[in-house]
Amino acid sequence: MIGLKGIGDLFGAAGKVVDAVHTSDEEKLILKNEFFTLQGSVLSDVLEYQQSLNELQSKVIIAESQSASWITRNWRPVTMLNFVGLITLRWLGLSAPGITEALELELLSIVKYGLSGYVVGRSAEQIVKVGAQALKDYKK
Repeated sequence: MIGLKGIGDLFGAAGKVVDAVHTSDEEKLILKNEFFTLQGSVLSDVLEYQQSLNELQSKVIIAESQSASWITRNWRPVTMLNFVGLITLRWLGLSAPGITEALELELLSIVKYGLSGYVVGRSAEQIVKVGAQALKDYKK
């Protein structure tokens, strides 16, 4: 999926094409204005899509946390604690010989994303809401 930077790059390249077209400066400005309007619309749609995706992911986590099943409510924290335990044992020299440095780094990466995911996810959710609202206000 193309990111926000990719969308900006795409429209930037289109703007360079407009500059290369042999036409009047006024027509170039009109074309560039249309590209900027289209870019704003595309970015708004991407932000709205990301917001709806974040909301769906949030609903899954809420549904899991409110489940009657203990395992459904706690599988994420239990998994993260197991990974932290494996890393800690490795650092203490108590791990199984089959845990390589590559596997340790992979587990550490999973823990890093898992522990930061909540904070980053909540921050991103707020940013997307504010960004989507700003673009909606800008369109008006």
